[in-house]
Amino acid sequence: MSLKFYNTYTHTTEEFIPGGVRKNSPADYDAVSIYSCGPTVYSYAHIGNFRTFTLNDLLRRYLKYSGYKVEHTMNITDVDDKTIKGANENGLSLKDFTEKYTNIFFEDLASLSIEQFEHYPRATDNIDSMDDIIERLRDKGLVYEKDGSLYFSIAKFEQYGKLSNLEKRETISGARYDADEYEKDDARDFALWKASKENEPSWKIKSMDGGRPGWHIECSAMVRKIYGKTIDIHTGGVDLIFPHHENEIAQSEAAYGEPFARYWLHWEHLLVEGTKMSKSKGNFYTLRDLTEKGYSPRAIRYLLLSAHYRKQLNFTLEGLKGAESSLEKIDNFITRLNSVNVEETNRNKTVSDAVELYLKDFSESMDNDLNTSGAFGAFFEFMHAVNPLLDRTISKEDKEEILSALKKTDMVFGFIFSDTKTIDAELEKRVNALIEERKQARIDKNFKRSDEIRDELLAEGIILEDGKEGTRWKLKK
Repeated sequence: MSLKFYNTYTHTTEEFIPGGVRKNSPADYDAVSIYSCGPTVYSYAHIGNFRTFTLNDLLRRYLKYSGYKVEHTMNITDVDDKTIKGANENGLSLKDFTEKYTNIFFEDLASLSIEQFEHYPRATDNIDSMDDIIERLRDKGLVYEKDGSLYFSIAKFEQYGKLSNLEKRETISGARYDADEYEKDDARDFALWKASKENEPSWKIKSMDGGRPGWHIECSAMVRKIYGKTIDIHTGGVDLIFPHHENEIAQSEAAYGEPFARYWLHWEHLLVEGTKMSKSKGNFYTLRDLTEKGYSPRAIRYLLLSAHYRKQLNFTLEGLKGAESSLEKIDNFITRLNSVNVEETNRNKTVSDAVELYLKDFSESMDNDLNTSGAFGAFFEFMHAVNPLLDRTISKEDKEEILSALKKTDMVFGFIFSDTKTIDAELEKRVNALIEERKQARIDKNFKRSDEIRDELLAEGIILEDGKEGTRWKLKK
């Protein structure tokens, strides 16, 4: 089965072909170019934002799992109405204010095990590219000036509206929006460059002595500067389809005369306790709000990935508790696998069959438009099939095959192993040797040494559990 995505632009599920030309294998393609709309750095990102960022990470990880090379960009919006207002209210320069929240954003990404992308361009570092687009659009007669601002005339771009099905919307001739964000269900000319205002930062471009960029042009400029051509995939939340992504397409394709992106993937909204997130309703959570309540970033990642990206996810505290419970089952399984008795014995075909089925079902689910629900199901079916086999001795090869399958799929999931040390062969060998030494010390009634070994391992975050079947170990959470 080939990798397929639902393309918002064509409104169909399509086979993924990077560059638009089919090649023999994923390794034969140039790096897949991805652009993901990033944060506006004026405050802490909320849990709805992190569904988007975690799904971007999932896409990236699965492409790499499938053998593709990836070049991924996420922008940092560090100039818009909100960032300017925040900087002024806090008595800070725009740079100092946005740098604070940019750093917080990257800390939160790391907490959720979201991989570092290749590019994180800031809007304020790309004024030259915005200037280039504006000049190209002016030369084609698509720009007009009004009250010191420059606007894009959507009536002059015939393809305007294809992404968002504009025929269902109302186009108001001669009307325009100057705000960076708007939610009205109509299409109006949008600001490419905004007139200078008091207490706002200002830049000079070829056609204007001052002012600042409109929100929409920032992404178009960064895509063009980094990739210089049509990109493979553009992602973002469904709330960005209109007007932001519609406007990106219009200004980019009008300026450069070629498609902006081949595939558009949009992540559905996240609800909290069944309703839209709102501070007034008391269901507005940042990542740090949740970790302060005692929930682990690992459980948050698990829950954010548990539903298909084109379905709304109802994010609840009960759901987080369920995620923690599921992760505890996974940890117990890993603990059993780490401490299973291994001897020189014949391979068990049941293991090979279970691994083969798991990897097949995992790939088929993910190839089907990143169906994480199916992939989760395949994982738990595998764990259920293998768990009883750990009650007895298995071969070293069987154990390694199980671990290999888990490591491979955790390249995508990012939550199976709670700590990289869990799968460290040297650590496992040392811990098992100390457990054997402790066992002998207890036989010899050398309880001082037995306690020393236990305390030594505990200091490293390793917990020993004595039971009828012997001593097992696990990493402290």
